[in-house]
Formats: sequence, structure tokens, C-alpha cells
Amino acid sequence: MEKQILTSEDISKVVDGFAPIDWVQLKLIANMPLENRLIPNLNAQEFAMAALRGTFRNKFPELSISEINMKVLGYLTPLRMEVK
Repeated sequence: MEKQILTSEDISKVVDGFAPIDWVQLKLIANMPLENRLIPNLNAQEFAMAALRGTFRNKFPELSISEINMKVLGYLTPLRMEVK
């Protein structure tokens, strides 16, 4: 797939779909300690992985929990290793 150059009109269409910036929320988050900023992101990641794990458990009921976890990691890991 070739890269496509976006015109300013294309960029405007994309940006118009974004919600407006909540500057108060952004300032509050910026002033929080790093560990407090990370917790919501880790919770979101944990939720997404649990949902994916549940989906795989329904789709592949014959697999063990360890095999399901490996499928989740494989799905979420963009790096594909060559098998020899």
C-alpha cells in the first residue's frame, strides 16, 4: 500500500470528528504524579485483555487458559516471529 498525502481539507475532516479538548482535565492530569496517570491506562489495558480472553474462550473452548493467554498475546503483539 502506498502512502497517501493528505490535503489540508482531508486533515480538517479528520480533526472535525474529534471531541473538543478539555483543557481543565488535561491540566489536572498533567499535574498528577506519574503513577496516578498510569493506573487508568493499566486498568483499560487489563479490561481489553480480559474481554479478548473471554472472546477467545468462547471461540476456542477446547483450549486451556495458558493457550488462550498465548492467543491473546499473539493477537496484541505486532511483531511476528519467523518459525523455522
